[in-house]
Amino acid sequence: MKSISKNLVLPALFLAIGLVLPFFTGQIPQIGQMLLPMHIPVLLCGLICGWQQGAVVGLVLPLLRSALFGAPAFYPMATGMAFELMTYGLVAGLLYSLSKWHCLLALYRSLVLAMLAGRVVWGIVQTIQMGVFGNGFTLQMFLAGAFINAIPGILAQLILIPTIMLALGRTGLVPFKAHKDKSHEHTEA
Repeated sequence: MKSISKNLVLPALFLAIGLVLPFFTGQIPQIGQMLLPMHIPVLLCGLICGWQQGAVVGLVLPLLRSALFGAPAFYPMATGMAFELMTYGLVAGLLYSLSKWHCLLALYRSLVLAMLAGRVVWGIVQTIQMGVFGNGFTLQMFLAGAFINAIPGILAQLILIPTIMLALGRTGLVPFKAHKDKSHEHTEA
């Protein structure tokens, strides 16, 4: 039963959160674009449910949200975000699952590398999408969209996700500690 919950219910919950969360920031589109509300549930899904579920939720979320609510616009926003968020869920979940300790350092390493990988994938997809229709996707557009305009969202993710993981770790719902457990180091050596 626990496996069914982790493999079906939790990803569906993160998908639902990702569909609803942008309504809280979407009243002012510029703020919503800066706070990146769909990224948080995808990253959490990858970390908690695993890279497969994180990748699927990341791929489906922007496309489903676009189909249901018209935002983000399907092309080029939702299509580009689908690959970006898929990469977030995949990389964060994979790196975190491969970590020897599920601690704050492993979490930050997984988050930062997932964010970088996702932004690179987004840039590649945008370059291809824009190139197909003769519009250029410049380095300036990439830097502004991936980093400069996203700084508030990046900071929010780097604060909220560890806080949520620490709270869930304290309840025992996920294996997480604020630091690596040094008591096992001596027995493993």
